[in-house]
Amino acid sequence: MSFGTLLEAFFLGLLEGFTEFLPVSSTGHILLAGHFLGFESEGKAFEVLIQLGAILAIITVYFQRFWHVLITLPTSPRSRRFVFGIVIAFLPAAVIGAFAHGFIKEVLFESPALICVTLILGGIVLIWVDTLNIRPIHTDAMAFPPMLALKIGFIQCLAMIPGTSRSGATIVGGLLLGASKQAAAEFSFFLALPTMAGAFAYDLYKNRNVLTFDDSIIIVVGFVAAFIAAVAVVRSLLAFVSKHGYTPFGWWRIAVGGVGLVALALVG
Repeated sequence: MSFGTLLEAFFLGLLEGFTEFLPVSSTGHILLAGHFLGFESEGKAFEVLIQLGAILAIITVYFQRFWHVLITLPTSPRSRRFVFGIVIAFLPAAVIGAFAHGFIKEVLFESPALICVTLILGGIVLIWVDTLNIRPIHTDAMAFPPMLALKIGFIQCLAMIPGTSRSGATIVGGLLLGASKQAAAEFSFFLALPTMAGAFAYDLYKNRNVLTFDDSIIIVVGFVAAFIAAVAVVRSLLAFVSKHGYTPFGWWRIAVGGVGLVALALVG
């Protein structure tokens, strides 16, 4: 394991943290960056396992709210409704992800051109959604009706195609289903916890026999970088979205996807 490899892991960790909660596809960015850097991880485990840093960032920023939900769960209908909504929104991805894990990691994760195309298409969708004059019905992410949460959970499954973006899918789904921009983003944050934690645990289990000590060090470096970057993003994203909407992220996706396709054509 060289210093260059550790530097690449730190860079990819920062990239994960900065993009995980933005609707730009963190996995797509990391897989493309790893492809052009020549960075390889056993079973693509690095790309999934460093998401633990982003998970801890959400817990850190929203710790007081989560703690309040936990201690009031036995007595508060609002807290129980929130937890129930997150659980049922998580279930579609848990079931489909478990059955399609091999195909996702061995086929979709190995298709840089597909990632570039989905980045571009997702960017077009974000720009289009931002032009719609949708009057929000749901403004409290902790009080989404169970059926709304379930629908967002099914929409989240689109993000199993790398380049789609988990946060992008859930935010756009929430907006189209009547959530405000802030509520859609916050629900996406909350839904990330069980979804990413489940992906982390499942991927760790699947790769338990192939990960080496060097792999562990690289993953830890990426995890720390992801945590630092994700905290900064989570603390600032809602204010940015309220002021600028999602169009800037749409254009960013189109630019990255377009540059990626050109680079693939030139260097492979």
